[in-house]
Amino acid sequence: MLPLKLPIGALVEAAVEWSLDRFDVTFRAVSDGLDTAVAALQDVLLSAPPWLLIAVLAALARLVAGWGVAARGVAGLLIIDSIGLWEPTWETFSLVVVAEILVVVIGLPLGILASHNDWVDRSLRPVLDFMQTMPSFVYLIPAVMLFGLGTVPGVLAPVVFALPPLVRLTNLGIRQVPSDLVEAGEAFGSSPWQMLAKIQLPVALPTIMAGVNQSIMMALSMVVIAAMIGAGGLGAEVLRGIQRLQIGSGFEAGLAVV
Repeated sequence: MLPLKLPIGALVEAAVEWSLDRFDVTFRAVSDGLDTAVAALQDVLLSAPPWLLIAVLAALARLVAGWGVAARGVAGLLIIDSIGLWEPTWETFSLVVVAEILVVVIGLPLGILASHNDWVDRSLRPVLDFMQTMPSFVYLIPAVMLFGLGTVPGVLAPVVFALPPLVRLTNLGIRQVPSDLVEAGEAFGSSPWQMLAKIQLPVALPTIMAGVNQSIMMALSMVVIAAMIGAGGLGAEVLRGIQRLQIGSGFEAGLAVV
């Protein structure tokens, strides 16, 4: 009996071509919107003098996390400026910020929905497993086919790659809210929205923020890989160092990523 060869690749290509034919206007609108958002953020960040941006970020770090984090942040930014990677650093930062906003906008509602509906949870689980298991380079292919080379696929590929941790940890955090707190909210007549906003989300916030942290790390790693399709930023510097066997410049770009 001859082995049956499934035309999975041909089916995927046909699906992408069909999507391009049917939703070309939508893809163009999404592409223009994301390109504008990334470019606008880059312009704002790069228009400020380095000393001013460092001072503002140091003040924010001090407010949120204390003097230690602020001092390390200032030291890191000074190193980035001194090795000549200031501009590509903020190009990468802009890509990650826009990608992470999309991850939160999509992933947080999905996690909340999965935490309240077992059928949604069971349905999402294999999809999230697939998304996390698929090699990261594979996400670049449909992104390029749908949006071409450049900034936009460099944003959307990280979104797909970084989405699962936030969905999973949001779901987990809300499910782990103590039942006595939920019962107390019900006893006081809380509506489902009040229960979510005033009890479940505040209690689950540390777990949700862990999901945000993990998604940021994954988005950052994917943005570096996305330099292969013209995303630019520090990933392009890393890629250039690999191609030219310039170990020092590649290490500097990796240090700036960290």
